[in-house]
Amino acid sequence: MRFELVTPEKLFASRDNVAHVMAPGEEGYFGVLPGHMPLISTLQGEGDVTVEDASGNSQTFKVREGFVEVTPESVTVLAKSAEEVVSER
Repeated sequence: MRFELVTPEKLFASRDNVAHVMAPGEEGYFGVLPGHMPLISTLQGEGDVTVEDASGNSQTFKVREGFVEVTPESVTVLAKSAEEVVSER
């Protein structure tokens, strides 16, 4: 599925062939797999969005305020602000 993270300034991140997205909804974190039922959720005040591909490679973004739109083919996060979380290995 396709993933996009959009802030008021720009298209912050865009990835194709995403296998799983974990997002901080208002009621708590929720996961999205390809074929998920359509939904729209507000984001909790601040949290992490994690995007994983079929190989298990993941990328995490800290987001603040906004919305998540899910369709069977895509996940779009509209956030007031975003930054990539760099993990140390």
